[in-house]
Amino acid sequence: MAKAKKAYVCIECGAHSVKWAGQCPDCSAWNTLEATTFSTPVASSRPEISTHRLDELPDDVEQRYATAFGEFDRVLGGGLVPGAVVLLGGDPGVGKSTLLQQVSAGLMKDLPVCYATGEESLRQIGQRSLRLGLDAAAMNLLADTSIENVLEQASRCKAKVLVIDSIQTMTSEHLPSAPGSVAQLRESVGRIVQFAKQQDVSVFVIGHVTKEGAIAGPRVVEHMVDTVLYFESDPASRYTLIRSVKNRFGASGEMGVFAMTQNGFREVSNPSAIFLSRDSVNEPGSVVSVAWEGSRSLLVEIQALVADGNSNYPKRLAHGVDQNRLALLLAVLQRHGDLAVADEDVFVNVVGGLRIAETAVDLPTLLAIASSFRDRACPERLVCFGEIGLAGEIRPVRFGTERIAAAAKQGFTQAIVPVGNVPKRAPEGLNVIGVRRLSEALDAAW
Repeated sequence: MAKAKKAYVCIECGAHSVKWAGQCPDCSAWNTLEATTFSTPVASSRPEISTHRLDELPDDVEQRYATAFGEFDRVLGGGLVPGAVVLLGGDPGVGKSTLLQQVSAGLMKDLPVCYATGEESLRQIGQRSLRLGLDAAAMNLLADTSIENVLEQASRCKAKVLVIDSIQTMTSEHLPSAPGSVAQLRESVGRIVQFAKQQDVSVFVIGHVTKEGAIAGPRVVEHMVDTVLYFESDPASRYTLIRSVKNRFGASGEMGVFAMTQNGFREVSNPSAIFLSRDSVNEPGSVVSVAWEGSRSLLVEIQALVADGNSNYPKRLAHGVDQNRLALLLAVLQRHGDLAVADEDVFVNVVGGLRIAETAVDLPTLLAIASSFRDRACPERLVCFGEIGLAGEIRPVRFGTERIAAAAKQGFTQAIVPVGNVPKRAPEGLNVIGVRRLSEALDAAW
Protein backbone atom coordinates (compact mmCIF):
# COMPACT_ATOMS: atom_id res chain seq x y z
CA MET A 1 0.00 0.00 0.00
CA ALA A 2 1.31 3.46 -0.86
CA LYS A 3 2.46 5.60 2.05
CA ALA A 4 0.21 8.55 2.80
CA LYS A 5 1.78 11.98 2.73
CA LYS A 6 0.58 15.03 4.62
CA ALA A 7 0.25 18.42 2.96
CA TYR A 8 -1.74 21.63 3.19
CA VAL A 9 -4.20 22.70 0.49
CA CYS A 10 -5.82 26.11 0.02
CA ILE A 11 -9.63 25.81 -0.03
CA GLU A 12 -9.88 28.90 -2.25
CA CYS A 13 -7.46 28.20 -5.11
CA GLY A 14 -6.38 24.59 -4.45
CA ALA A 15 -2.66 25.42 -4.13
CA HIS A 16 -0.42 22.93 -2.27
CA SER A 17 2.02 23.74 0.54
CA VAL A 18 4.33 21.46 2.50
CA LYS A 19 3.80 23.44 5.70
CA TRP A 20 1.02 25.51 7.20
CA ALA A 21 0.95 29.29 6.81
CA GLY A 22 -1.54 31.95 7.72
CA GLN A 23 -1.68 33.27 4.15
CA CYS A 24 -1.84 31.27 0.94
CA PRO A 25 1.32 31.91 -1.09
CA ASP A 26 -0.61 31.74 -4.39
CA CYS A 27 -3.91 33.61 -3.93
CA SER A 28 -2.92 35.58 -0.76
CA ALA A 29 -6.10 34.49 1.05
CA TRP A 30 -5.88 34.29 4.85
CA ASN A 31 -6.58 31.19 6.96
CA THR A 32 -7.44 28.99 3.96
CA LEU A 33 -4.78 26.26 4.26
CA GLU A 34 -6.19 22.99 5.56
CA ALA A 35 -4.32 19.79 6.33
CA THR A 36 -4.96 16.79 4.11
CA THR A 37 -3.28 13.53 3.23
CA PHE A 38 -2.25 12.24 -0.18
CA SER A 39 -1.30 8.77 -1.25
CA THR A 40 0.74 7.93 -4.30
CA PRO A 41 -1.54 5.92 -6.61
CA VAL A 42 -0.37 2.53 -7.79
CA ALA A 43 0.75 2.55 -11.39
CA SER A 44 -1.96 1.06 -13.60
CA SER A 45 -2.01 0.00 -17.21
CA ARG A 46 -3.84 2.76 -19.05
CA PRO A 47 -4.88 2.30 -22.68
CA GLU A 48 -3.03 4.47 -25.13
CA ILE A 49 -5.05 7.36 -26.57
CA SER A 50 -4.11 8.29 -30.11
CA THR A 51 -4.59 11.58 -31.96
CA HIS A 52 -7.32 12.31 -34.50
CA ARG A 53 -7.60 14.76 -37.35
CA LEU A 54 -10.33 17.37 -37.28
CA ASP A 55 -11.80 16.14 -40.56
CA GLU A 56 -12.01 12.60 -39.14
CA LEU A 57 -14.58 13.60 -36.51
CA PRO A 58 -18.17 12.35 -36.95
CA ASP A 59 -20.74 14.51 -38.68
CA ASP A 60 -22.78 15.07 -35.50
CA VAL A 61 -20.24 17.26 -33.70
CA GLU A 62 -22.89 19.97 -33.25
CA GLN A 63 -25.45 17.58 -31.77
CA ARG A 64 -27.27 18.71 -28.63
CA TYR A 65 -29.82 16.93 -26.47
CA ALA A 66 -33.10 18.76 -25.85
CA THR A 67 -34.30 18.67 -22.24
CA ALA A 68 -37.88 18.95 -21.05
CA PHE A 69 -37.53 22.72 -20.55
CA GLY A 70 -36.88 25.29 -23.24
CA GLU A 71 -35.64 27.75 -20.62
CA PHE A 72 -33.11 25.22 -19.35
CA ASP A 73 -31.93 24.59 -22.92
CA ARG A 74 -31.45 28.35 -23.31
CA VAL A 75 -29.26 28.50 -20.20
CA LEU A 76 -27.17 25.60 -21.50
CA GLY A 77 -26.63 27.42 -24.79
CA GLY A 78 -29.19 25.58 -26.93
CA GLY A 79 -29.29 22.14 -25.33
CA LEU A 80 -27.11 19.60 -23.56
CA VAL A 81 -23.82 18.88 -25.31
CA PRO A 82 -22.67 15.21 -25.31
CA GLY A 83 -19.68 14.82 -23.00
CA ALA A 84 -20.31 18.09 -21.16
CA VAL A 85 -19.95 18.38 -17.38
CA VAL A 86 -22.50 20.79 -15.86
CA LEU A 87 -22.12 21.98 -12.26
CA LEU A 88 -25.35 23.19 -10.63
CA GLY A 89 -25.23 25.10 -7.35
CA GLY A 90 -27.81 26.76 -5.13
CA ASP A 91 -29.05 27.25 -1.59
CA PRO A 92 -30.40 24.26 0.37
CA GLY A 93 -33.99 23.47 -0.53
CA VAL A 94 -34.07 25.65 -3.65
CA GLY A 95 -34.94 22.68 -5.87
CA LYS A 96 -31.68 21.40 -7.40
CA SER A 97 -32.59 17.73 -7.10
CA THR A 98 -36.18 18.37 -8.19
CA LEU A 99 -35.14 20.18 -11.36
CA LEU A 100 -32.53 17.60 -12.38
CA GLN A 101 -34.97 14.75 -11.78
CA GLN A 102 -37.47 16.48 -14.07
CA VAL A 103 -34.74 17.08 -16.65
CA SER A 104 -33.65 13.44 -16.40
CA ALA A 105 -37.22 12.26 -16.96
CA GLY A 106 -37.42 14.38 -20.10
CA LEU A 107 -34.06 13.18 -21.44
CA MET A 108 -34.70 9.49 -20.83
CA LYS A 109 -37.39 9.42 -23.52
CA ASP A 110 -34.54 9.28 -26.04
CA LEU A 111 -31.43 8.53 -23.94
CA PRO A 112 -30.52 6.12 -21.13
CA VAL A 113 -30.09 8.05 -17.88
CA CYS A 114 -28.34 7.09 -14.63
CA TYR A 115 -29.25 9.01 -11.45
CA ALA A 116 -26.68 8.53 -8.66
CA THR A 117 -27.31 9.97 -5.22
CA GLY A 118 -25.23 10.06 -2.07
CA GLU A 119 -27.73 12.03 0.00
CA GLU A 120 -31.03 10.16 -0.46
CA SER A 121 -32.28 6.59 -0.57
CA LEU A 122 -33.86 5.01 -3.62
CA ARG A 123 -37.23 5.11 -1.87
CA GLN A 124 -36.96 8.89 -1.44
CA ILE A 125 -36.19 9.34 -5.15
CA GLY A 126 -39.21 7.19 -6.01
CA GLN A 127 -41.45 9.23 -3.72
CA ARG A 128 -40.34 12.46 -5.39
CA SER A 129 -40.95 10.96 -8.82
CA LEU A 130 -44.51 10.03 -7.86
CA ARG A 131 -45.13 13.45 -6.33
CA LEU A 132 -43.96 15.18 -9.50
CA GLY A 133 -45.93 12.84 -11.72
CA LEU A 134 -42.89 11.80 -13.76
CA ASP A 135 -42.92 8.89 -16.19
CA ALA A 136 -39.43 7.63 -15.33
CA ALA A 137 -39.93 3.97 -14.52
CA ALA A 138 -36.93 2.93 -16.65
CA MET A 139 -34.46 5.34 -15.03
CA ASN A 140 -31.34 3.68 -13.63
CA LEU A 141 -31.00 4.61 -9.95
CA LEU A 142 -27.96 4.22 -7.71
CA ALA A 143 -27.43 5.13 -4.07
CA ASP A 144 -23.69 5.12 -3.40
CA THR A 145 -20.90 7.51 -2.42
CA SER A 146 -17.99 5.77 -4.18
CA ILE A 147 -17.10 7.73 -7.30
CA GLU A 148 -15.38 4.67 -8.80
CA ASN A 149 -18.53 2.55 -8.44
CA VAL A 150 -20.79 5.33 -9.71
CA LEU A 151 -18.78 5.70 -12.91
CA GLU A 152 -18.50 1.94 -13.35
CA GLN A 153 -22.26 1.40 -12.98
CA ALA A 154 -22.99 4.29 -15.37
CA SER A 155 -20.71 2.64 -17.92
CA ARG A 156 -22.36 -0.76 -17.44
CA CYS A 157 -25.87 0.55 -18.08
CA LYS A 158 -24.54 2.47 -21.12
CA ALA A 159 -25.92 5.74 -19.82
CA LYS A 160 -25.61 8.82 -22.00
CA VAL A 161 -26.60 11.17 -19.16
CA LEU A 162 -25.34 10.87 -15.59
CA VAL A 163 -26.65 12.87 -12.61
CA ILE A 164 -24.55 13.02 -9.42
CA ASP A 165 -26.25 14.35 -6.28
CA SER A 166 -24.07 15.71 -4.80
CA ILE A 167 -20.32 16.04 -5.41
CA GLN A 168 -19.63 16.80 -1.71
CA THR A 169 -20.79 13.28 -0.76
CA MET A 170 -18.61 11.44 -3.28
CA THR A 171 -15.35 9.86 -2.17
CA SER A 172 -12.45 8.15 -3.91
CA GLU A 173 -11.00 4.96 -2.44
CA HIS A 174 -7.49 6.18 -3.29
CA LEU A 175 -7.69 9.05 -0.77
CA PRO A 176 -8.09 8.65 3.00
CA SER A 177 -9.49 12.17 3.54
CA ALA A 178 -13.09 12.83 4.54
CA PRO A 179 -15.91 13.46 2.02
CA GLY A 180 -16.18 17.08 0.96
CA SER A 181 -12.51 17.84 1.57
CA VAL A 182 -10.41 19.67 -0.99
CA ALA A 183 -8.54 16.53 -2.03
CA GLN A 184 -11.73 14.49 -2.47
CA LEU A 185 -13.40 17.20 -4.53
CA ARG A 186 -10.42 17.59 -6.83
CA GLU A 187 -10.07 13.84 -7.31
CA SER A 188 -13.80 13.19 -7.81
CA VAL A 189 -14.32 16.01 -10.30
CA GLY A 190 -11.17 15.00 -12.17
CA ARG A 191 -12.45 11.45 -12.58
CA ILE A 192 -15.88 12.70 -13.67
CA VAL A 193 -14.41 14.99 -16.33
CA GLN A 194 -12.16 12.20 -17.64
CA PHE A 195 -15.09 9.76 -17.75
CA ALA A 196 -17.37 12.27 -19.53
CA LYS A 197 -14.83 13.12 -22.22
CA GLN A 198 -13.72 9.56 -22.94
CA GLN A 199 -17.18 7.94 -22.83
CA ASP A 200 -19.02 10.92 -24.41
CA VAL A 201 -21.44 11.00 -21.47
CA SER A 202 -23.13 14.22 -20.33
CA VAL A 203 -22.85 14.67 -16.56
CA PHE A 204 -24.88 16.88 -14.22
CA VAL A 205 -23.17 17.53 -10.88
CA ILE A 206 -24.97 19.13 -7.94
CA GLY A 207 -22.75 21.22 -5.67
CA HIS A 208 -23.39 22.65 -2.23
CA VAL A 209 -22.84 26.37 -1.66
CA THR A 210 -21.29 28.29 1.19
CA LYS A 211 -23.03 31.00 3.22
CA GLU A 212 -21.60 33.56 0.78
CA GLY A 213 -23.41 31.80 -2.09
CA ALA A 214 -20.32 30.34 -3.84
CA ILE A 215 -19.96 26.62 -4.55
CA ALA A 216 -18.20 24.94 -1.63
CA GLY A 217 -14.67 23.75 -2.32
CA PRO A 218 -11.72 25.07 -4.29
CA ARG A 219 -12.34 27.29 -7.30
CA VAL A 220 -10.40 24.83 -9.41
CA VAL A 221 -13.57 22.69 -9.48
CA GLU A 222 -15.38 25.41 -11.44
CA HIS A 223 -12.43 25.65 -13.82
CA MET A 224 -12.49 21.91 -14.55
CA VAL A 225 -16.15 21.64 -15.55
CA ASP A 226 -17.65 22.97 -18.78
CA THR A 227 -20.69 24.83 -17.43
CA VAL A 228 -21.48 26.37 -14.04
CA LEU A 229 -25.11 27.21 -13.21
CA TYR A 230 -26.44 28.98 -10.14
CA PHE A 231 -29.92 29.13 -8.67
CA GLU A 232 -31.07 32.66 -7.84
CA SER A 233 -34.18 32.43 -5.67
CA ASP A 234 -35.90 35.14 -3.67
CA PRO A 235 -37.80 33.65 -0.69
CA ALA A 236 -40.53 36.27 -1.18
CA SER A 237 -41.04 35.33 -4.84
CA ARG A 238 -42.55 32.23 -6.40
CA TYR A 239 -40.17 32.51 -9.34
CA THR A 240 -36.71 30.98 -9.55
CA LEU A 241 -33.89 32.16 -11.81
CA ILE A 242 -31.10 29.95 -13.12
CA ARG A 243 -28.09 31.81 -14.43
CA SER A 244 -24.97 30.50 -16.17
CA VAL A 245 -21.75 32.07 -14.90
CA LYS A 246 -19.57 29.90 -17.14
CA ASN A 247 -20.44 28.10 -20.34
CA ARG A 248 -18.00 26.74 -22.91
CA PHE A 249 -20.84 25.98 -25.31
CA GLY A 250 -22.92 29.14 -25.09
CA ALA A 251 -23.22 32.65 -23.72
CA SER A 252 -22.26 33.14 -20.09
CA GLY A 253 -24.75 35.18 -18.12
CA GLU A 254 -27.73 33.50 -19.80
CA MET A 255 -30.80 33.35 -17.59
CA GLY A 256 -33.80 31.03 -17.38
CA VAL A 257 -36.98 31.74 -15.42
CA PHE A 258 -38.97 29.01 -13.68
CA ALA A 259 -41.97 28.89 -11.39
CA MET A 260 -42.20 26.35 -8.57
CA THR A 261 -45.56 24.58 -8.42
CA GLN A 262 -46.94 21.52 -6.65
CA ASN A 263 -45.87 19.41 -9.62
CA GLY A 264 -42.30 20.73 -9.69
CA PHE A 265 -40.78 23.43 -11.86
CA ARG A 266 -42.63 25.04 -14.74
CA GLU A 267 -40.86 27.26 -17.24
CA VAL A 268 -41.98 30.86 -17.77
CA SER A 269 -42.23 31.58 -21.49
CA ASN A 270 -42.62 35.37 -21.16
CA PRO A 271 -40.37 36.54 -18.31
CA SER A 272 -41.00 40.24 -19.01
CA ALA A 273 -44.59 39.82 -17.84
CA ILE A 274 -43.57 38.81 -14.31
CA PHE A 275 -41.20 41.76 -13.87
CA LEU A 276 -43.75 44.37 -15.01
CA SER A 277 -46.57 45.55 -12.76
CA ARG A 278 -48.99 47.48 -14.96
CA ASP A 279 -50.78 48.96 -11.96
CA SER A 280 -47.67 50.66 -10.55
CA VAL A 281 -45.97 51.80 -13.76
CA ASN A 282 -48.11 54.95 -13.90
CA GLU A 283 -47.23 55.94 -10.33
CA PRO A 284 -44.50 58.46 -9.41
CA GLY A 285 -41.11 56.83 -8.94
CA SER A 286 -41.64 53.98 -11.43
CA VAL A 287 -39.88 53.62 -14.80
CA VAL A 288 -39.65 50.68 -17.21
CA SER A 289 -36.28 49.73 -18.67
CA VAL A 290 -34.97 47.06 -21.03
CA ALA A 291 -32.18 44.92 -19.56
CA TRP A 292 -30.10 42.45 -21.55
CA GLU A 293 -29.63 39.04 -19.96
CA GLY A 294 -27.44 36.62 -21.88
CA SER A 295 -28.98 36.55 -25.35
CA ARG A 296 -32.40 37.97 -24.57
CA SER A 297 -33.96 41.32 -23.74
CA LEU A 298 -35.96 41.62 -20.55
CA LEU A 299 -38.34 44.43 -19.63
CA VAL A 300 -38.08 45.31 -15.96
CA GLU A 301 -39.67 47.90 -13.73
CA ILE A 302 -37.38 50.07 -11.61
CA GLN A 303 -38.90 51.80 -8.61
CA ALA A 304 -37.43 54.62 -6.54
CA LEU A 305 -38.54 56.35 -3.37
CA VAL A 306 -37.14 59.69 -2.21
CA ALA A 307 -38.09 60.61 1.37
CA ASP A 308 -37.06 63.33 3.77
CA GLY A 309 -33.97 62.35 5.73
CA ASN A 310 -34.35 62.08 9.49
CA SER A 311 -30.64 62.08 10.33
CA ASN A 312 -27.37 63.65 9.32
CA TYR A 313 -26.52 60.54 7.32
CA PRO A 314 -29.02 60.04 4.47
CA LYS A 315 -29.77 56.43 3.55
CA ARG A 316 -28.83 55.01 0.17
CA LEU A 317 -30.33 51.55 -0.25
CA ALA A 318 -30.52 49.61 -3.51
CA HIS A 319 -31.98 46.18 -4.20
CA GLY A 320 -31.29 44.73 -7.63
CA VAL A 321 -28.76 47.38 -8.75
CA ASP A 322 -25.26 48.21 -7.59
CA GLN A 323 -25.47 50.28 -4.41
CA ASN A 324 -22.05 51.87 -4.96
CA ARG A 325 -23.10 52.99 -8.42
CA LEU A 326 -26.26 54.50 -6.93
CA ALA A 327 -24.18 56.95 -4.91
CA LEU A 328 -22.29 57.90 -8.08
CA LEU A 329 -25.51 58.45 -10.03
CA LEU A 330 -26.97 60.64 -7.30
CA ALA A 331 -23.93 62.90 -7.47
CA VAL A 332 -24.35 63.22 -11.25
CA LEU A 333 -28.07 63.94 -10.81
CA GLN A 334 -27.40 66.75 -8.37
CA ARG A 335 -24.63 68.29 -10.48
CA HIS A 336 -26.09 67.95 -13.99
CA GLY A 337 -29.80 67.50 -13.27
CA ASP A 338 -30.30 70.38 -10.81
CA LEU A 339 -31.99 68.13 -8.27
CA ALA A 340 -30.79 68.54 -4.68
CA VAL A 341 -31.10 65.05 -3.18
CA ALA A 342 -28.05 65.15 -0.93
CA ASP A 343 -30.17 65.39 2.25
CA GLU A 344 -32.84 62.92 1.12
CA ASP A 345 -33.16 59.20 1.80
CA VAL A 346 -33.11 57.33 -1.52
CA PHE A 347 -34.34 53.76 -2.01
CA VAL A 348 -34.16 51.89 -5.35
CA ASN A 349 -35.69 48.49 -6.12
CA VAL A 350 -35.97 46.24 -9.18
CA VAL A 351 -39.39 44.58 -9.21
CA GLY A 352 -39.38 40.80 -9.10
CA GLY A 353 -36.11 40.33 -7.21
CA LEU A 354 -34.00 40.51 -10.37
CA ARG A 355 -30.37 41.63 -10.05
CA ILE A 356 -29.05 43.77 -12.91
CA ALA A 357 -25.31 44.31 -13.23
CA GLU A 358 -25.16 46.27 -16.49
CA THR A 359 -24.96 50.07 -16.73
CA ALA A 360 -27.91 50.35 -19.13
CA VAL A 361 -30.21 50.94 -16.14
CA ASP A 362 -28.42 54.17 -15.15
CA LEU A 363 -30.84 56.44 -17.00
CA PRO A 364 -34.08 54.74 -15.84
CA THR A 365 -32.76 54.72 -12.27
CA LEU A 366 -32.24 58.50 -12.29
CA LEU A 367 -35.58 59.10 -14.03
CA ALA A 368 -37.32 57.06 -11.33
CA ILE A 369 -35.55 59.05 -8.61
CA ALA A 370 -36.47 62.35 -10.27
CA SER A 371 -40.06 61.17 -10.68
CA SER A 372 -40.34 60.34 -6.99
CA PHE A 373 -38.61 63.57 -5.94
CA ARG A 374 -40.95 65.72 -8.06
CA ASP A 375 -43.97 63.51 -7.29
CA ARG A 376 -44.76 63.36 -11.00
CA ALA A 377 -45.35 60.14 -12.87
CA CYS A 378 -43.55 59.49 -16.12
CA PRO A 379 -45.63 59.37 -19.30
CA GLU A 380 -47.63 56.22 -19.83
CA ARG A 381 -46.03 53.53 -22.02
CA LEU A 382 -42.56 55.06 -21.64
CA VAL A 383 -39.40 52.93 -21.71
CA CYS A 384 -35.79 54.06 -21.46
CA PHE A 385 -32.23 52.82 -21.11
CA GLY A 386 -28.72 54.25 -21.28
CA GLU A 387 -25.42 54.58 -19.44
CA ILE A 388 -24.61 57.85 -17.69
CA GLY A 389 -21.10 59.28 -17.44
CA LEU A 390 -19.69 61.52 -14.74
CA ALA A 391 -19.98 64.56 -17.00
CA GLY A 392 -23.72 64.03 -17.40
CA GLU A 393 -23.46 62.52 -20.89
CA ILE A 394 -25.62 59.57 -21.90
CA ARG A 395 -23.65 56.84 -23.63
CA PRO A 396 -24.99 54.11 -25.90
CA VAL A 397 -25.25 50.51 -24.75
CA ARG A 398 -24.99 47.21 -26.60
CA PHE A 399 -27.94 45.64 -28.42
CA GLY A 400 -29.83 48.94 -28.56
CA THR A 401 -31.85 47.97 -31.64
CA GLU A 402 -32.92 44.67 -30.10
CA ARG A 403 -33.99 46.42 -26.88
CA ILE A 404 -36.12 48.92 -28.80
CA ALA A 405 -37.75 46.12 -30.79
CA ALA A 406 -38.58 44.23 -27.58
CA ALA A 407 -40.21 47.35 -26.09
CA ALA A 408 -42.31 47.82 -29.23
CA LYS A 409 -43.55 44.21 -29.00
CA GLN A 410 -44.75 44.85 -25.46
CA GLY A 411 -46.86 47.79 -26.58
CA PHE A 412 -44.72 50.76 -25.47
CA THR A 413 -45.21 53.93 -27.50
CA GLN A 414 -42.30 56.14 -26.39
CA ALA A 415 -38.62 55.40 -25.77
CA ILE A 416 -35.85 57.64 -24.44
CA VAL A 417 -32.50 56.22 -25.52
CA PRO A 418 -28.95 57.45 -26.21
CA VAL A 419 -28.43 59.09 -29.58
CA GLY A 420 -26.03 56.31 -30.55
CA ASN A 421 -28.79 53.71 -30.10
CA VAL A 422 -31.45 55.45 -32.21
CA PRO A 423 -32.27 53.08 -35.11
CA LYS A 424 -32.42 54.26 -38.70
CA ARG A 425 -36.00 53.06 -38.85
CA ALA A 426 -38.00 52.96 -35.64
CA PRO A 427 -40.60 50.23 -35.11
CA GLU A 428 -44.13 51.14 -36.04
CA GLY A 429 -46.03 52.80 -33.21
CA LEU A 430 -42.91 53.63 -31.15
CA ASN A 431 -41.58 57.19 -30.90
CA VAL A 432 -37.83 56.97 -30.24
CA ILE A 433 -36.24 60.07 -28.66
CA GLY A 434 -32.45 60.29 -28.74
CA VAL A 435 -30.73 62.27 -25.97
CA ARG A 436 -27.11 63.24 -25.35
CA ARG A 437 -27.25 64.77 -21.87
CA LEU A 438 -29.04 63.98 -18.64
CA SER A 439 -30.81 67.34 -18.73
CA GLU A 440 -32.24 66.48 -22.16
CA ALA A 441 -33.56 63.18 -20.85
CA LEU A 442 -35.27 64.90 -17.89
CA ASP A 443 -36.90 67.42 -20.22
CA ALA A 444 -38.01 64.67 -22.64
CA ALA A 445 -39.59 62.64 -19.81
CA TRP A 446 -41.83 65.54 -18.76
